[in-house]
Amino acid sequence: MTLAGKVCLVTGGSRGIGRGICMELARDGAHIIVNYSSDEKAAAEAVSEVKRLGTKARMYKADVSSFVQVSKMIEDVYNEFGRIDVLINNAGVAKDTLILRMTEEDWNKVIDINLKGIFNTSKACVKYMVKQKEGKIINLSSIVGIYGNAGQVNYAAAKAGIIGFTKSLAKELGSRGITVNAVAPGFI
Repeated sequence: MTLAGKVCLVTGGSRGIGRGICMELARDGAHIIVNYSSDEKAAAEAVSEVKRLGTKARMYKADVSSFVQVSKMIEDVYNEFGRIDVLINNAGVAKDTLILRMTEEDWNKVIDINLKGIFNTSKACVKYMVKQKEGKIINLSSIVGIYGNAGQVNYAAAKAGIIGFTKSLAKELGSRGITVNAVAPGFI
């Protein structure tokens, strides 16, 4: 399968797994939108690397926990590129600590970015994918969402939620030509 000319939005695309995903998609000819929330320099470097591979690239700052910011980003991407073929929900944070030490702020931040962020970006993208009658949504979960891990109740809850969200959304959108899948990496 070739991705030549496909428009791929990668949340959290400036660093780590997200950046690696951007590079692999670009090697296969995809145009890349690198979403980031804080590290503009890393996002600019990722965009430069993608462009060196011969495809179009753009960086877009948006906090995935904000539906307003995400909606604007998705609308701008659609208006610029005319479509969104692949959404990779990779943005995530960890605020690891035992529950006795975990603050409500630690809990909320992880749930808001890791789980609510996937809802926000998926919801904003789906209307365009339905219009196109095709699309792919790939959500990054974690093995911690399957097995749990001490000191990560917030992270495990968010990543387990992603699995349930993915299964349900796949059933909702499959008949419309949109596939929804999750991958659950181990420790990296």
